[in-house]
Amino acid sequence: MGSDSIHNASEAVSIDNSAISNIVREVVERQLGTTGQPRPSAPAECDLPNAGTLKEKFRRDEPTYGMWITLESPSITEIATRMGFDWIVIDAEHGYLDMKNVMEHIRVANLANTPILVRISEIQKGLIKRIMDVGADGIIVPHVRTAVELAEAVSYAKYPPEGSRGIGAERATRWGAGIEQCVPRANENSLVVAMMETVEAGEAIDEILDVPGVDAMFFGLHDYSATSGYPGTADEPPVIERAMEVQKRIRARGMPSGIVAWEGEEIKKRLDEGFRMIGLGFDTTLLIKAAAQALTAAGRKVPASAWW
Repeated sequence: MGSDSIHNASEAVSIDNSAISNIVREVVERQLGTTGQPRPSAPAECDLPNAGTLKEKFRRDEPTYGMWITLESPSITEIATRMGFDWIVIDAEHGYLDMKNVMEHIRVANLANTPILVRISEIQKGLIKRIMDVGADGIIVPHVRTAVELAEAVSYAKYPPEGSRGIGAERATRWGAGIEQCVPRANENSLVVAMMETVEAGEAIDEILDVPGVDAMFFGLHDYSATSGYPGTADEPPVIERAMEVQKRIRARGMPSGIVAWEGEEIKKRLDEGFRMIGLGFDTTLLIKAAAQALTAAGRKVPASAWW
């Protein structure tokens, strides 16, 4: 490299360094002002009232309608929130969503002020803590069998003294800036929903309903049927009769309950049975159903299914 090239390169570096210095100086001056004293910062805000709005609807015995998300794109959650669903569930039990996928769905729902829950894959302290840390309004606990299992899950989702959740500088606390504002309100506003999808849970329903910190029960009739000896179906009369007996006991205790319902008549029936957390479907099943209806309207044959 010749002397002129070296000189030009040195001059460019000097200019770049000068520009960087000016930027840093401007940032510092904006932060400190001309007095050199730090400017007061605005208090950190929390999205925690999102869960509180759903709890309030439960207290008023008001029907709520939600959608289950299984696909990666957060655009699906954005569409769901714009359509006016009362709540969103991210299904992290089945499928292949990773923590980054889950967080992006949560971020979209938070911005839309829509309560968002995550169905976890298992009762595991580190998993539940991370789900809550990235901003979920609550968790849905699958395959509950006993009150002891459910109490363990509640503990992992709640800060002391009600639980054992650790305090971290993540989204839920505005990366630590909102610990003083967010943590004291978190236990009251977060949600824990237990899945009623095993015969064992039905038999232990009174003990399960006694667990502090549980906000609702959600029926999974396919798994409930499977544990009853009827895999692959959700409408066998003996199973439905047994499940509705459990639902009556839940309703009598004043606990909100949920279930998936697809069509108008089924929705009305479930509301009459006392369900107040109605899942109107999964993203995949709603897409498949809409596609099947569109193809049928166009004169194409589609595979037969119980969904349409």
